[in-house]
Amino acid sequence: MSRLGDLGQRLYDGKSSIDFVGKRKTWYVVSACILLIAIGSLLIRGLNLGIEFRGGADFSLPNATCSVEQARTVAETKTGAQAIVTVTGNGTVRVQTEPISTTESAEVADALAKTCGVPADQIKIQVVGPTWGSEISKKALQGLIVFIILVALFMSIYFEWRMAVAGLIALAHDLIITVGLYSLFGLEVTPATVIGILTILGFSLYDTVVVFDKVKENTTNITGQSVLTYSEAANLAVNQTLVRSINTTIVALLPVLAIIIVGAGLLGAGTLLDLSVALAIGMASGAYSSIFVATPFLVQLKEKQPAMVALAKRVQSRRAQMDAKTSNGLHENFDANGHAITTLVDAGVRQQPKKLPRSKRPRK
Repeated sequence: MSRLGDLGQRLYDGKSSIDFVGKRKTWYVVSACILLIAIGSLLIRGLNLGIEFRGGADFSLPNATCSVEQARTVAETKTGAQAIVTVTGNGTVRVQTEPISTTESAEVADALAKTCGVPADQIKIQVVGPTWGSEISKKALQGLIVFIILVALFMSIYFEWRMAVAGLIALAHDLIITVGLYSLFGLEVTPATVIGILTILGFSLYDTVVVFDKVKENTTNITGQSVLTYSEAANLAVNQTLVRSINTTIVALLPVLAIIIVGAGLLGAGTLLDLSVALAIGMASGAYSSIFVATPFLVQLKEKQPAMVALAKRVQSRRAQMDAKTSNGLHENFDANGHAITTLVDAGVRQQPKKLPRSKRPRK
């Protein structure tokens, strides 16, 4: 822990540095590969929408004695359509069918009760129409649009529009990766999943704002000096907040992983799994995007400003002068306010003439 603390202090003081901004093309390539996989899966495989979105009937049979094949055969025989049968962590058999009427759902429940040895009154039946799922999708989309508009306004006012654009790019990055992984691994998308995805937007935004706030602090009145370029000051800000971002992400992920392992794995609570998986993927992606995507993209936008271009030229010119002074025996440091302090570098040990012993000195 002490070593981690020492590393964090060196990163904060600028004594050690990781070049996040300078290697942004590498991070862009990594993100592009992940995004291509996610988008490709969405286009080819699509999403495994839960019954709440596509509509249908859901039968939960606790302590069922039948096999998955037997339950599927019964459901498909009664409905005449394909049925999806799964077994949850606590041994409950879950049967999902296409949309059916109330009378048909009662007949399917009776047939499943006889085949699986479960009393009919213990079978939980949930019949959902397709319009309910479309209404959820519509409300979620409306909430997402309102959220994005508010985020853009907040970041434009508190920071500037370039930071707002970079922040929204990071949000889109996290959304696509999260939804794409759900498609890639065939995870079921339920209303709990939608809640989890909307929740990670706030986490991703929080992490980005923390980094941007430090960038803003480091770059205030940056054009009034010629020591650091904008990209170097922004990279310093990322290094200064790196340990905090890692710690925040780990602390946030621990309870989420506990929900996945204990709540979903041991207790078989499917709703907890839908919510926690979205949170886990989104939190990890949000921590990544705030460091490797948002800040490098912001720097890319800022470096196109004439003032930042002129600043970079001044810094380069000053460093060239410093190199020339160093070769001539002069060394230039900077105080806490960025003012230059020039000192003479000792070129070697000065040779003082040796004095002769008193006995050998010439007499006057």
